[in-house]
Amino acid sequence: MEQRESGMRVIVTGGTGFIGSSLCANLVAKGHEVVLFTRDASRSRDQLHPRISVVSWAPGAAWESWVDGAGAIVNLAGESIAQRWTGAAKQRIVRSRVDAAVRLSAAIEKAAVKPSVLVNAAAVGYYGPHGDEILDEDSPPGTDFLATTCVAWEEAAKKVESLGVRVALVRTGVVLGGDGGALAKMLPPFKAFAGGPIGSGEQWVSWIHRDDLVSLFVFALKNPAAKGPINGTAPNPVTMKAFAKALGRALHRPSLFRVPAPAVRLLLGEMATVVLDGQRAVPKKAEELGFEFRFTDIDAALRDVTGG
Repeated sequence: MEQRESGMRVIVTGGTGFIGSSLCANLVAKGHEVVLFTRDASRSRDQLHPRISVVSWAPGAAWESWVDGAGAIVNLAGESIAQRWTGAAKQRIVRSRVDAAVRLSAAIEKAAVKPSVLVNAAAVGYYGPHGDEILDEDSPPGTDFLATTCVAWEEAAKKVESLGVRVALVRTGVVLGGDGGALAKMLPPFKAFAGGPIGSGEQWVSWIHRDDLVSLFVFALKNPAAKGPINGTAPNPVTMKAFAKALGRALHRPSLFRVPAPAVRLLLGEMATVVLDGQRAVPKKAEELGFEFRFTDIDAALRDVTGG
């Protein structure tokens, strides 16, 4: 049985999603008081652990008082990037991330007792496409849409540092779990014996098991040395070709049917860069801080999440 820790109030935004729901359950199991800020509070209450307080943070709602006295905030809020990047969609993607950080910053500034830490989600898309180059937290940002979005997102979150709040920016890669995320879109063709690599297969996939990512968020909450960018990726990124082969092995299926890049671009538009380019990011900071990954091998991670 997991040992419960002395709890604190942890506010989580974006906590109903693929990563957030797992994080909230982990925090509750550790004895923390979890307060979920969500725009759809009535729907969320029916889906969550009974010990999670659900608070509406729709415009005009009285959510700011919960920030006063909270020990920590985890900000996962943001519109999904898994859609065609039309002009309107791009605006929503950027605004949803920046606005969430700005609203939290304003509430923290008003709080008499401020949280000690803000752990803000980010993404390895920060670095932009870099081919085979190994990227760590000291690598510069890219210039494409996803990179500039990540830069704006992180800059908005870092503003609370001037209020004495420690800020950790967890730049996530491709998160692997059995009930959602990127893998959910890849499983059906593999199960139908029609799976294979996407694009050239030579692009890098910076992956992480969801359990490890959740543990990294909790680690960043508790560790005073966890500051600034932290790559939320496993130590051994793989090429798309190797990823597809490992997924085929986990499912006992072949990995033969390549999805050509032009077809991906036709389907996804500009967003195709996420799967066709990728990044070779490594978790230098997390390992330096002593974080221990449970899953460092892609085969073991995929077997775990698929039950293979």
